[in-house]
Amino acid sequence: MIKAVFFDLYGTLARFHPPREEVQARACQPFGFQVARDGLVQGYAVADEWMAKVNASRRPLPHMSREERDRFFAEYERLVLLGAGIKVDLQTAGKVWARVREIPYGLALFDDVLPTMDTLKRRGLILGALSNITEDLQKLSQNLGLTPYLDFAINSWEVGIGKPHPPIFLAALERAGVPASEALMVGDSYRSDVEGALGVGIRPLLLDREGILTDIEDCPKIRALPEVIGYL
Repeated sequence: MIKAVFFDLYGTLARFHPPREEVQARACQPFGFQVARDGLVQGYAVADEWMAKVNASRRPLPHMSREERDRFFAEYERLVLLGAGIKVDLQTAGKVWARVREIPYGLALFDDVLPTMDTLKRRGLILGALSNITEDLQKLSQNLGLTPYLDFAINSWEVGIGKPHPPIFLAALERAGVPASEALMVGDSYRSDVEGALGVGIRPLLLDREGILTDIEDCPKIRALPEVIGYL
């Protein structure tokens, strides 16, 4: 019986506002690049999984030097653009990424988050957020309106390393006070969320809002957050 549900933050509970595809398109304009949303969605999917792979390595992003992070995000941007059909070198990709960072953006909840959280809370479930985001997760949760629903929020900086490494999942189990067999992990990254959860015995649930993770067959998938309720 599931007693606790853990959620990834970005891509699962929250998204960029304005959407990152819109930010990316604006950043590309000075370079003369014409990009379509569908291509950017595909590009971000590839780039995000590459980020998850790097964070699963022995030298994840929080352990990199500034120069290493700059090279990482240049490659990240190159993969995003490649998904949109635009091939550039790392130097150009780095310049586009720098432009992306200049455009103001924030985070906003997906429309289905609070209704789902309310239903789960009413059922007496323990709810937690687990994120590799580097911001103050407590403050961010409050700004997003998640605090009344979350029993705790943990980011990678608190435990020294992020998903998919075990410490952040084990910390969540400890705070929830439940064994792994009574917890469910919901996230949009196969490597970070699914593989990380399985590594400590937590049941995973992969959220694929765009319906693009067609090659994943070894774990249950949902398209919208309310579907979580059917897996309790």
